[in-house]
Parts: sequence; C-alpha cells; structure tokens
Amino acid sequence: MNGTSAAFQSILPHTRHKLTPWPLSCILALQHLLVQVSFLCIFHFLFIATLPHEVLKGPQCWNELLARNLFACGISTALQCGLGTRLPLVQAPSFEFLIPAMVLTQHMTLSRQSEGNSTEIPDVCAGPNCENTSNWDWSLREVSGAVLISALVQVALGMSGACGWIACHCGPMVLAPSLSIIGLSAYKPAALLCSENWGVALLLVSLNVLLSQHLASCRVPICQWSRARGLSIRLCRPALHRFSVLLSVSGIWLACGILRPIPTPWDTLHHSTHHLTLTNHTLQSPWLQVPYPGDLGWPVLSTHAVAIGVAMGITASVNSIGCYLLCSKALRDSPPPMHACNRGLWAEGLGSLLSAVLGSVSGTASSMPNACASSLTQATSFRSVWISALACVLLGLSPRLTGLFATIPLAVHGGILGMTYSVAVGTGISYFQYTNIDSGRNIFIVGFTMFMGLLVPRWLLTTPGSLATGFVPVDLFLISVLMIPSFITGLLSFFLENTVSGTLQERGLLHHLLARNPDAGENLLHQSRRTSQRYELPLLLRKCLPLQWCKGFPFCFLCPLEDGKEEIMSSDPLEELHCSAGETTDLLQKPGTVKLESEPEQEPAIDNGNVENHKCYIAVANETTPLC
Repeated sequence: MNGTSAAFQSILPHTRHKLTPWPLSCILALQHLLVQVSFLCIFHFLFIATLPHEVLKGPQCWNELLARNLFACGISTALQCGLGTRLPLVQAPSFEFLIPAMVLTQHMTLSRQSEGNSTEIPDVCAGPNCENTSNWDWSLREVSGAVLISALVQVALGMSGACGWIACHCGPMVLAPSLSIIGLSAYKPAALLCSENWGVALLLVSLNVLLSQHLASCRVPICQWSRARGLSIRLCRPALHRFSVLLSVSGIWLACGILRPIPTPWDTLHHSTHHLTLTNHTLQSPWLQVPYPGDLGWPVLSTHAVAIGVAMGITASVNSIGCYLLCSKALRDSPPPMHACNRGLWAEGLGSLLSAVLGSVSGTASSMPNACASSLTQATSFRSVWISALACVLLGLSPRLTGLFATIPLAVHGGILGMTYSVAVGTGISYFQYTNIDSGRNIFIVGFTMFMGLLVPRWLLTTPGSLATGFVPVDLFLISVLMIPSFITGLLSFFLENTVSGTLQERGLLHHLLARNPDAGENLLHQSRRTSQRYELPLLLRKCLPLQWCKGFPFCFLCPLEDGKEEIMSSDPLEELHCSAGETTDLLQKPGTVKLESEPEQEPAIDNGNVENHKCYIAVANETTPLC
C-alpha cells in the first residue's frame, strides 16, 4: 500500500513544483485521447441514429464533421487549462448537447412529414435527392445555430457570476444525488452499444477491473542496463492501475482488428438502428483539411434553434459544475472558488462558439468520462492534458486519421461508457459520508430528487404529446430540459437543500466548520489556501491585466478577490446558514450527537465569524429527540 500511495502522490499534481516526466505524460495523454474520442464517436453515432434515411445518402462526410468537433475540443481544452478553472479537465461533447439536438431533429422530421417536405429555403439543384439533401444540410446548420446560442448562454452564465454562485451553494446533499443520477442516466446508451457484442464488452470491463483493482499494487519488473552493473532487472512502482483504461481499450481494439480484417462500418449496427445506411468514408476523406468558420455554411438561427440552444446551455452548465467538483475531489484539492467556476464556464462557452461556427452539431463541455477515468486510474497531470489538447488539434486537421477511430467496435464504446460513468455513481455516493444519512430531511431529498430525475424523462418518452403549451419553441425548450435526468435532479436537490431547514451535521457542512477551527484545523485551512492558488489566473496575465478591469463588470466575476478577502467556496454556505435550536429532523441519533453526563463539557475554540453557528450547533446537539 505504501508503494501505491507513493506512486499516487508522484502523478497527481498536488503541488505545482512537481511535473510528470514527458514519457509518462505522453502515455497518460494517449489514455485521455482514447476516452475523449470514444465519447465523441458515441455522440455522433447516437445523433446519426435520429436522422432520416435520405440524409445519410447525401455527400456529407461524417469524418470531416468528427474532425472539426475534435479540433474545437482541443482548443477548448487549452482554454480550460490555461484560462478557465485551470484543472486538468478534457473538453468533449456531452449528453446535455445530444438530447436537445435529437429533440430538434425529430421535430424537423415530423414537420417535413406533415408539410410534404416544404421548407423555407429555395431548391437550387436538380438531382434526384437534391431537395432532401439541401433541406437536411439546412437542418444541420440549424442544429449548429442551437449550439451557437448555447455558447452565448454559457458565456453569460460565466461572466455574470451565476455559475460560481450556484457552485458555492452546492453542498454534499446536492452533489450526492446529482452525480449519482449523472452516472445512472448513461445506462441506456451503454446497453445499446454493448448489445453489438456483449462478449467484447464484458471482456473489456473484466480486463479493466483486473488491472485497476486486483493488480493495483502489482509491481512490474523492468530491465535496466548500465555500464557499471550491466543488465539488471528491478521492480518498478505499481503502474498497471494507472494505465488500466489504455491497456484494456487498446488491447481489445487490436484483438478485434486482427480477428476481423474488415473494419466494422457504421452501417452494420444493432437491430434498433438498422435503418442507418451510413458507410465509412475513411478512405475518401482528405489527409489534410484546415477547418475555418463558414466552411460548411454559417449556423442558422430560428426560434426553434434559440429555444433548443438555451436548453443546451443551461443543462450543460449543470453538468460542468458537477465535473469541476468531481475533478477537484479526485485531485484531493479544495473545491474551485467562484471566480474559477465562472472562468471555466466562460472558457467552455468560447469552445462551443468555435465549434458552432465550424459547422459542428455539438458544443464543448467538461468531459465527465475523462474526469471519471482519471479518478478510476488515479493518474492525471496538467502536462498530459496539454499534450492531449495538442493531439486533438493535430488530429482535427486530418479527417482521414480521425476516421480511423470510427473503426473502434461499438461494444468497446459501450464498455468505456459503463466503466467511466460507474465512477460518477460511486463518487456521488461517497458524499454521503459527510452528511447524516439517517436524517428524515436527507432521506426525503435524496429519494425524491433521484426518483423524479428518472420518472419525468420516462413519462415524456411514453407520452411525447402530453406537454403542449401551444407555442412550439416553449414546448421544445421544456421537453429538452425535462428529458435530462441530471438537470431535474440537480435543480430539485439544489432547491430543497437550500430551502429546507437543517443543521450543519445534517447538511454535511460540519467538517467545513472544523476546518476553520484554529486549534484543530489550522493545517487544513493552510492547505486549502495553498491549493486555492491553483485556480488563480496565469502570472503573465495577472501582470498584464489592468487592475481596473478586474474591479469592473463583468470581469469582476472572473478575477480572484484581493488578498485577505478571497473566500474558499466550501465556507460560503456557513455564512448564510440560519438554524435554531428546534430544527432537527433526525429519525435516529448518530453516535456522538447526544452529550452523556459522564463526559466532560468541552467546547472547541472557534473564530469570531462562526460564534453564532457554533452556538446553534451545540444547542441542537445537546437536545435529545424522544424515540416514542
């Protein structure tokens, strides 16, 4: 175990003066790239499945679309690591962009069927399939218009300070159900992809479990040669768990390629998507193609696109906040402060803006699969994420090379999706350790929010016409946001957690109070202040940026506060918490909450800022609730 802990500390960048070696950074970057490209292929595969039969016969080369999105993801990753939260977060599409895009395309399909393929654009060619192709090229540009609107929403939420304020008030009772439902909501696409070949999917998952769990502390022998000693064999630090995702995915991909000489095209899919006739255009794609704005046509803005874009921006922001906190927990750092969260969402908005003008059908957001893969392998670094961003940009310039990733079997994609999102479920459950889970308040919040997050999307799937306000853009917006379980659970848990009264112990905020205790938690407070320097702006930008800009709107929400005034995000809920001695809803008293008469009465020293909260907690802790 000591060797594993030492290896863990050597890779995770807890301190800025430690840098991962270049060879190890390149290997970790390749692991990030595989997970990122896998989800990119999943997104486009599920989006293509919603398109009608005639559009797939058009001249649109999907490898070029994949390459453009990968190029935008590389630029967005660099912005996130350099100017955003400055966490090692890889950027990729998310389900929060996919579901609204599918709602829009399905609505356009029904509109064309009811109107007899009548559109607003003129028919400019005379081919047999020209009308359908022209119409659907216009429709894809309308999806790009929705992505453009979502980018503006992300930028507005970041620059207005709303993102940081929301993240500030997300305690353990908000994060626990939200992260859990994010992971649970991915079971349907994972099952669909794994059904292409359950044997391959189970083999991938089994190999990953073996490497990341059973062989986590296994030391691998390596050969070393020197002039003095010659050839020698020594045991290195445990490394199999660090590269468990890379070894399992690459090994299964290589084995499938050897056993099946002809790559699996995207037209031989699961029986539920046999209507697809899309073929692999890898050999027809160019080796080099520099994407530029407007190459595939500029995004089309309509009332439907605006409604879908607002839904995309809001729901993707909720997912990004959860990803920020999950990544900081995996790094064992303090949660990002308000200004870092605001800059992170602002950087994601710029990446989505670039993706929209390049003609992509998806924006960019913090990749939940990559963050979960880093937590699973316990290995990440800033240098590896930077290398991964550079690789994305280079691969985005070559549609033919990007098309090679389309040969990954669908079952491998399903296995990756299942492995990564299961970590999100476990991370959400781990937040319950800070709370009093026996409290009736917490039992209701967790059960109600998670149940409604699964119930409402299921209801809309079974009765799609039940939600009709008479105005189509409003209907599309409501359907888009209510079809995303993470948004429903996050919204309900955020509202109930911040409105239903509860004690510090119930809400999971007691450990924050102890961290601010000068006698017992001085070291923890010093460590939090030290790690909070990670989220500051780059030194060169701080020197060049005028001080007046940081004090004015809207840059005041993107810059850190002055020295002595900067607040750690986790301490903000304590300042707004008001409780009384009678506010307790415990069903069962946890050990230690009731003071015994034989115990000496000792009150820990606290600072002046928390006197009221401390007195309130002592009054609640000393009050016993009768069991009958």
